[in-house]
Parts: sequence; C-alpha cells; structure tokens
Amino acid sequence: MSSRHVLLATLVAACWGFNFVPIHWALEDLPPLLMAALRFVLAAVPAVFLVRRPPVPARWLALVGLPLGVGQFGLLFIGMRMGMPAGLASVVLQVQAVFTALFAGLLLRERLTARQVAGMAVAFGGVALLGVAQAEGGSPVGAFLVCLVGAASWGLANVAMRRMNHHATGQVDALGFMVWMSLVPPLPLLALSLIFEGPGAIPAAVRDLSPTGAASMAFIAYVSTLFGFGVWGWLMRRYEASTVAMYSLLVPPFGLLSAALILDERVTPARLAGAGLIIAGVAAGSVRPRTRPPVPAPEPRPVETTR
Repeated sequence: MSSRHVLLATLVAACWGFNFVPIHWALEDLPPLLMAALRFVLAAVPAVFLVRRPPVPARWLALVGLPLGVGQFGLLFIGMRMGMPAGLASVVLQVQAVFTALFAGLLLRERLTARQVAGMAVAFGGVALLGVAQAEGGSPVGAFLVCLVGAASWGLANVAMRRMNHHATGQVDALGFMVWMSLVPPLPLLALSLIFEGPGAIPAAVRDLSPTGAASMAFIAYVSTLFGFGVWGWLMRRYEASTVAMYSLLVPPFGLLSAALILDERVTPARLAGAGLIIAGVAAGSVRPRTRPPVPAPEPRPVETTR
C-alpha cells in the first residue's frame, strides 16, 4: 500500500475505535434498541437515493442486515447500556473474526487450518480473562456476555456476506451495500423497541436528545458508517483483502485509548492482558503467511547434434 493509503486505512481504524465514545454518549439520551434503529435510518436516508443498489437479491440484504443490524448493533448497544465499558466493547467485538471462521467451517464447510484453531484458542483465552476481570472489577458480567453474542452475530453476518458474494451478478460495492442493507434493520428494531422499551420511548427521545447526543448519532451514522465503510471498500478493491484487513487490528487500541482519555475508563493489567490475547489470537488466525511464488524450472537446452 502507498503511504497515503496506509494513512487512510489508519484513519478509518481510528474512526471506528473512537466510535465507541459517541456510542457511549448517545446511549445517555437514547434507549439502545431505538438508537440502533435510528442509526440505520440515518445511514440509509438520504444516501439510498444517491447510491446505486448493489446487484444482489433482496433476500441477501435481509440475511446480512438482520444479524448485523439487529444482532450485532442491537446487542452491542444493549450491552453498553448495561454497563459494558466502551474501550472493552471495542476489543470484544473483534472476536467476530473468530466466530466468522468457526461459522464458516460449520455452515460453509470451510476447512479450519491449524493456525486458525490456535488463534481461536488464544482469542477465547483472552475472552475468558476479560470475563474474569469484568467480574472482579465490579462491572456486570451480563453486559460482557451480551456484547460477546453481538460479536457472534457479526460473525453470522460475515458468513452470509461471503455466501452472497458467490451469488452476486456483479461486483458488490461496499458503500452501496451498506446503504441499502441499512433499510432492513430499522423496522424490526423499532418493533423490539416498542415491545421492550415502550411506546413512550420515541417521544421521550425527541424531547431529551441533547446536542451531544445528536452530534454523536451523526458521527456514528455518517463518519463511522458511510465514510468508514466507503473508504474501506475502496481500499479493498485496490489491494488484497488480507492486507487491508490487518488495519482493523488497530481498532481496539484506538478504542481503548479513546475511552481512557475521554471517558476516563481504567484499564487494569488483567483487562490489558485479555485485550492483548484477543488481538493476538485474531491476528494469528487471520493473517496468512506469505509464500514465495514457485521458481520456474529452467527450460532444457536443446541438444546439439552433429552432422
């Protein structure tokens, strides 16, 4: 990658890591399910009128949008509302890479390599350490488990997206897919909000939304979602996926640093060790060792004949 594109990938990772701080702020004004619905409404409108629909059937938008929108983001926001620290949430979500490999093996019959299995073991060791540290630190373990299920939902969405790419009739643009997929989660999220958060959640949110909460929602929808995924997809089309994906490992450090500096979250040695194990396990299972191209065998010289 060129130095300019390295900086661009790093900027996206920084935006995604910092994104957990605006989520924390917005959750002070909005109930989690309603906030998740609003996030996707803002990401879809008005962009859906400006971006071409991706060449995939509507069912694939639903098969990706439901686990990603309702599962990942709905559960992430619920977990953080329950008390999951923003910095640790940015780390736990990275376990999605492990769940993706696991679900791909179970549902798509993709073979797991020894490196992936070892990476899973290391990452889940980090998850266990974070769970213990969460309990000892007085934070609710339930919030941690809800975020972990959110990471698993993200893994299911990744597998559905991988399957969708095999059936697409053309190249699927990441930004266009994200915009059109954002039309799927709002209705089920609003229905769940009415059931669990009550019909008064919407008028209360309109009445109580602060300028900080409104600015946070704008950052989540437009900077983190549209800008982030648009640039990420643009880089993915120009470089190998494994090369670009490496920069997603910068999200947890940016998330932990942002939460520590802005929200004054304390990072204990146990939490730091658990986060390190998760990042190391994800890296070990995701990065493919570079192999040198085979050296072509020298062409045999023609046998000289004497007349």
